[in-house]
Amino acid sequence: MEKILVLDFGGQYDQLIARRVRDLHVYAEIKAYNRITLREIAEEGYQGIIFTGGPNSVYDPSSPHYDPAILDAGIPVLGICYGCQLMAFMAGGTVSDAGDSGEYGKTSVAVSDRENVLMRNVPESSVCWMSHKDFISTLPDGFRCIAYTDKCPVAAMCDEERALFGVQFHPEVTHTEYGQRIFANFLFGICGCAGDYRVENYAASLIEKYRRELAGKKVLLALSGGVDSSVAAALLHAAIGNDLICVFVDHGLLRKGEGDMVEHTFKGRFGMNLIRVNAQDRFLKKLAGITDPETKRKTIGEEFIRVFEEEAKKIGHVNVLAQGTIYPDIIESGKGDSAVIKSHHNVGGLPDVISFDEIAEPLKELFKDEVRMAGTALGLPQELVWRQPFPGPGLGVRVIGEITEEKLAILKEADAVFREEVDKLTPEKRPAQYFAVLTDTRSVGVMGDFRTYGYTVALRAVNTDDFMSAEWSRLPYEVLERASSRITNEVPGVSRVVYDISSKPPATVEWE
Repeated sequence: MEKILVLDFGGQYDQLIARRVRDLHVYAEIKAYNRITLREIAEEGYQGIIFTGGPNSVYDPSSPHYDPAILDAGIPVLGICYGCQLMAFMAGGTVSDAGDSGEYGKTSVAVSDRENVLMRNVPESSVCWMSHKDFISTLPDGFRCIAYTDKCPVAAMCDEERALFGVQFHPEVTHTEYGQRIFANFLFGICGCAGDYRVENYAASLIEKYRRELAGKKVLLALSGGVDSSVAAALLHAAIGNDLICVFVDHGLLRKGEGDMVEHTFKGRFGMNLIRVNAQDRFLKKLAGITDPETKRKTIGEEFIRVFEEEAKKIGHVNVLAQGTIYPDIIESGKGDSAVIKSHHNVGGLPDVISFDEIAEPLKELFKDEVRMAGTALGLPQELVWRQPFPGPGLGVRVIGEITEEKLAILKEADAVFREEVDKLTPEKRPAQYFAVLTDTRSVGVMGDFRTYGYTVALRAVNTDDFMSAEWSRLPYEVLERASSRITNEVPGVSRVVYDISSKPPATVEWE
């Protein structure tokens, strides 16, 4: 399979770069700059390399650098922002500090050479997304400028003889009008890619991979019933059949009626080996008194593992733990030198000591929309493939502050009401994700002739296609009004309902 290497220098948009490449049916994988050698790059047979952006200055000796020989390796390279500056710096050019003259946000860029293959079919003037303080002040020998802005003399450059190209702006951000055209020009016009990557083909190759690697082994899958673990279950079941044992831990942090639905679907409908463990009391006991979100996640993650270990001992001869980890989980839990946004219970939330010999994560290189496509290709029903995403720690990260049975009971009812009202919309008008959060704030209310002092419930709905970024959903006022009225009237202990209008970034989809 042809593939592109996204060489990560600490940029905040590295995952978006990979997504844009995959959207063009070329497989892309991200590797930290300090975790892959030039020799390994050559051995992997990449069709092209993309240098990501980053927060550093290339002239700072402590900033991320790479072996300059990569520029003469015969592999096409596209540098983005810091990656563009690094290319210029390694090739002998000069990068300078613009001081207060940096560029941020939407910027008009002018293409000075529209015949250049990277800028083919890009208008002479368009809008791009800039985010830089440094700039290329002197081009290296062999390079020439192919685009500029009012403040940036080199907004794009190239050395066509060596197939080296760089852009100071961010083509991966949707605000860059012709960003996807630039990626297409690089992939097909410069790297010679065919665009033959399809998720369904990738899923088939994963089945063959795990059929070989897990032959003769018993595998315990941590099944939550969410989209990710469900697709992982279908994929591994296709690979190893009855050697897959799905363990569903009902930790009491599930949505209303969800435990019974999961058991019926996988045990009754699909006939998989499924063990349901009712563990609400032990989880609530472990979580008693904990209010810090990261501590919650790690506590839930560790208790999950302990339950799986106990069940594995009961089954006997189980040495592989399988999880529905997907790529955003890995990115947000910290990857390489990247910052931790939040620890996912199945990645950063894992305890240091685990009694399994192996961990299998068949979906760890896929984004959420690709997971859904894989689920469809594997024959899972659409109502399961497109069901609402749900975090592994469940309502534990939607109850702000300490988790108690009373709070969980309130949130389950409020969440069910909100989802019921949103579900009345036609499918095309529903947000990608919508749920309720029980805040730790109480406020004064009035019911009849009585003064109340109840919890505030926050409603959250977002639109997104990859869950790496998200826009808050403009739900109809009537939907919000019905949800608010029903929650305050039907759910004891709630006196106020608010709607979250924060996008990601700067917020995350979940509150904790």
